[in-house]
Amino acid sequence: MINVSGVISIVLFYLLILGVGIWAARKKQAGNDSEEEVMLAGRSIGLFVGIFTMTATWVGGGYINGTAEAIYTQGLVWCQAPFGYALSLVFGGIFFANEMRRQGYVTMLDPLQDTFGSRMGGLLFLPALCGEVFWASGHPGSSL
Repeated sequence: MINVSGVISIVLFYLLILGVGIWAARKKQAGNDSEEEVMLAGRSIGLFVGIFTMTATWVGGGYINGTAEAIYTQGLVWCQAPFGYALSLVFGGIFFANEMRRQGYVTMLDPLQDTFGSRMGGLLFLPALCGEVFWASGHPGSSL
């Protein structure tokens, strides 16, 4: 049996997303179509949107399921993921964000590539790529 209210909710949600996308496309300044402009939102994303963007980036189904399982089986004290994620974001913001923004870096590999050269940057990309692929494919319910 189809849950009519659920289907209506999903349709309204996607219409809202479509509406926001159309509104943002019309609001966008002409001539700012570079990759960096699109990826970094002109480096002016704001604290509120930045917090929610980082949360959406880091917290997925595997994280939520794993955290719930760890808390249920071993208790809150032994669940390290929420504290580790939060500390890594805080330390990254305190120690790296301002300098990386000042230098105009886009990724965490950019400063290493500046220091050690483009060949080393290409080589260091491989473990980062493997980590992302294996991380995504290791989550239950992942679509890779």
